[in-house]
Amino acid sequence: MLKQRLVELLLAALLLSGLLGARALAQTAAQQDQAAAAQSAAPANAPTGGDGFDFFSDKPVESKDVVQVPPEKSAWLTIAAPLALVAFFFVLNFWIWWLVPFSKHRVDINLRGLPPAARRGIAMATVMFGIAFAFGASEIWYQLQLNGGTQAFFEQMSLGKLIVMTHAHLFGFTTSFFIIGIPFSLQFPHIKSYQWVFPVGLAASLTDVMSWWGIKYAAPSFEYVSMFCGVVFSISYVWMLIGLLRVLLFPDVIWPSDIDREQRLAELRERAESTRHHEGDY
Repeated sequence: MLKQRLVELLLAALLLSGLLGARALAQTAAQQDQAAAAQSAAPANAPTGGDGFDFFSDKPVESKDVVQVPPEKSAWLTIAAPLALVAFFFVLNFWIWWLVPFSKHRVDINLRGLPPAARRGIAMATVMFGIAFAFGASEIWYQLQLNGGTQAFFEQMSLGKLIVMTHAHLFGFTTSFFIIGIPFSLQFPHIKSYQWVFPVGLAASLTDVMSWWGIKYAAPSFEYVSMFCGVVFSISYVWMLIGLLRVLLFPDVIWPSDIDREQRLAELRERAESTRHHEGDY
């Protein structure tokens, strides 16, 4: 009972803070874009005769040609913060396991028993999402080459654009992993390790998106977190893709992970025995 109440309070707090944070981000992004638009629309100041620079004066130099080097960031931002985000990824997976531990289930679904249209549709959706992931990786490479690196790409990105990018990717990650992860998890409910593939990939996707904010506002070292998460959710997705396509498109391929392996092997033996020629058949 206490566990349920704590979870309810935590979810309510997360929902409220998320709504307030989203509203604050939207207001800040709008103000920044409005200020940038007003600055670009303002006429340039007319040049004056001479810059009035006094070499022996103690006044600070006010010129657009002066390059200010930002101070070096502390190790708390460059090392500790990315490690904390990686720790968040593992804590999130542990929290999900704590909320929904591995237990006996009441629903047994074999995708091989679905109607042909359902099997074809799931297989096509799996492949199409895989193609979308491939084009997403190609877009990342294009943007990095165009802007000269990850840090430069996020530095030139406005807050409003980062909000749009976050929304689009969170929606895409959630949709793709949900459509692929549900049938995969239903097909292999008897293997505990397979029940981690879906939530771990989704948690890695969330952590990856969070690392983008770290790259822009904290330190470029968050790029390593993004790379780590990209590898994790890519392996997760490819694992589910292979498992689903093998079940849906190649029903005669039997692997040790199949829950009905012994039954199907017996059926194959019976089928082979029935087609074998016996003495006296002719």
